[in-house]
Amino acid sequence: MVKEKIEKEEEKVVENASKSEETKNVDKEETKEHTKGKKRKLKKDKKQIEIDELKEKLNEISDKHLRLQAEFDNFRRRTMKEKADLIKSGGESVLINILPVIDDFERALNSLKDVADDDAGKQGTTLIYNKFEEFLKQNNVKEIEALNQDFDVDLHEALTKVPAPDEKLKGKVVDVIQKGYLLNDKVIRFAKVVIGE
Repeated sequence: MVKEKIEKEEEKVVENASKSEETKNVDKEETKEHTKGKKRKLKKDKKQIEIDELKEKLNEISDKHLRLQAEFDNFRRRTMKEKADLIKSGGESVLINILPVIDDFERALNSLKDVADDDAGKQGTTLIYNKFEEFLKQNNVKEIEALNQDFDVDLHEALTKVPAPDEKLKGKVVDVIQKGYLLNDKVIRFAKVVIGE
């Protein structure tokens, strides 16, 4: 009996040892699987982090691209507008310098009122004056209407005030000393006027 007990105990010890060995193996496998799972998770996390970083970079690049494109569009529009303005008023200085010549022709025609219409000098002066007027019209230069109009500081330059000959002319232009002109609705020379008070 004692022998049997010893044998049973030995069997138990062997069984326990094999069980503990199996448990250790299972624990090792579980630990391996657990560490593999962690490594997979870490790999997945790293990949997700990389994906998120790449998405951020893509968003930044897209934003920069859109801003750059908008900036270029603004530059292009501004450049086109400046070019159009230059074309519109490119000859402004030439046209301004021609205005005194027009004034001289008007004075010449005014002094030739008493001369007969068939006079060659009067006809030539009228012809040249008409060509100058046509040239100004083709270049969008318009005369500012001033006589008997309300005084407008945006169009007229008052040289003096005189008593108004009529009650209706108070605060209005009673005489034009020098004509004013507009180029594409921009004043290139103010009309010099006398105002009635």
